[in-house]
Amino acid sequence: MTKTIRYALLASTMLSSAAFAEDVTLTIESWRNDDLTIWQDTIIPAFEAANPGIKVVFAPTAPAEYNAVLNSKLDAGSAGDLVTCRPFDASLELYNKGQLADLTSLAAMANFSPVAKSAWQTDDGAATFCVPMASVIHGFIYNADAFAELGIEVPKTEAEFFAALDKIKADGTYIPLAMGTNDQWEAATMGYNNIGPNYWKGEEGRLALIKGDQKLTDPQWVAPFAQLAKWKDYLGDGFEAQTYPDSQNLFTLGRAAIYPAGSWEISGFNTQATFKMGAFAPPVAAAGDECYISDHTDIALGMNAKTAHPEETKKFLEWVGSAEFATMYANALPGFFSLNATPVEMADPLAKEFVGWRETCKPTIRSTYQILSRGTPNLENETWNASANVIKGTETPEDAAKRLQDGLASWYDPQK
Repeated sequence: MTKTIRYALLASTMLSSAAFAEDVTLTIESWRNDDLTIWQDTIIPAFEAANPGIKVVFAPTAPAEYNAVLNSKLDAGSAGDLVTCRPFDASLELYNKGQLADLTSLAAMANFSPVAKSAWQTDDGAATFCVPMASVIHGFIYNADAFAELGIEVPKTEAEFFAALDKIKADGTYIPLAMGTNDQWEAATMGYNNIGPNYWKGEEGRLALIKGDQKLTDPQWVAPFAQLAKWKDYLGDGFEAQTYPDSQNLFTLGRAAIYPAGSWEISGFNTQATFKMGAFAPPVAAAGDECYISDHTDIALGMNAKTAHPEETKKFLEWVGSAEFATMYANALPGFFSLNATPVEMADPLAKEFVGWRETCKPTIRSTYQILSRGTPNLENETWNASANVIKGTETPEDAAKRLQDGLASWYDPQK
């Protein structure tokens, strides 16, 4: 009897130990610190409920610091199991260094079109190293109550845009534009690459730049800098020291009327703003002109090639590639538009407004992301600095364009 009890206890202990051994924790590296609550309260619990024994931790870094911090962690062998992937060159470099695993064989990859996967593939398309999650669309979010109060119509042309800014400034109740230059990336991402596609005609100009048929000193590439230089007069006092969170707060607190935006702001703004919001696409030069929007393949999820838990990590990634995740993610984070082939019905009215521009405007992606930021100087990071300088008035549009062109030509053969 005693022996039987001993064996039973031993068996129980062994089973408990085995169960304990199966419990693993996966860590997600990300730049989306704004999404912490949604991952913790909605996305991760859904996965953990269906996958007992796997725990997931979302561990974001500030957006401007993410690339450097992630690279350091990967080099040191201390990065998380799952890596949130920037599109094109930044993630391709990590794959080429052997730091991101090849995920081509994942069954969930069948749920994505070649276009959706292209931002996270080798140039020849032979290997896909991140599971696509979402694209984001650029434009402007505005305080609809302020517009109604001041009698301002939604601008469709540049002349109407600056007329609206003049009216807001003259009234004095609101800062016309909520943007600062302290963090630099805002000026390029929500400034230059927001309004720029209308000048360089979206994919036509972007691909011509890659081929070497156009240069950054051409008029269509200088023109967006010239518009940014005019924004200075409509920013708040001390905008030079204004950070990205400062800009967000100015708008959601009702102190600014217009926010140069990416659709990723929607979920955060919905919880913080107490006024009605609307959105408008980047205004065109003249009425009737073809419009272009940056509908940017923005975010994906990859596997750290050195993860200690490859099977569990792949299990999570298969789920990220599912229709269930696509619907949950797009509605938990309105403004992140699913790249999954399964159609997703969105409930958020502001998100619907952004995605509706696809029906009338031609889509493109940010001009600096594919191929053109592989060398030194890095065109993406240099465009951050140049855009901020132009807004501050410390560099002319022409000088900024020439500096970027000279830097690109110094290492990129088609531009030499």
